[in-house]
Amino acid sequence: MITRSSLADQLREYQLRSKHDWASVSFFASTSNLTTSRVDVVAFVIWELVILAFLVFSAVSLYFRHMQLAFILVCITLLLLLCMKITKQVSLAGKKKRRMLLPLSM
Repeated sequence: MITRSSLADQLREYQLRSKHDWASVSFFASTSNLTTSRVDVVAFVIWELVILAFLVFSAVSLYFRHMQLAFILVCITLLLLLCMKITKQVSLAGKKKRRMLLPLSM
């Protein structure tokens, strides 16, 4: 049963969640109109730093003519990009689902 106090609690939680609008500093991830939290931004910055490190290591291995190592590092980088996209979409779907729990009148 939906009561006025439970609706007020849900509204309060929603306002606390959407209080901080953090711009996504993500280069690889697509921007969205949903708000992102500090934890999301930090996680995706770490993802991007790891991906950038793998790209640099693959360029260095190409410089030293280690083709197999460069190919393996590029494949790992592509897998990390794919994992990052999937993780972002799963988290956005969860946020969208939580947002839809509020009644339309709110």
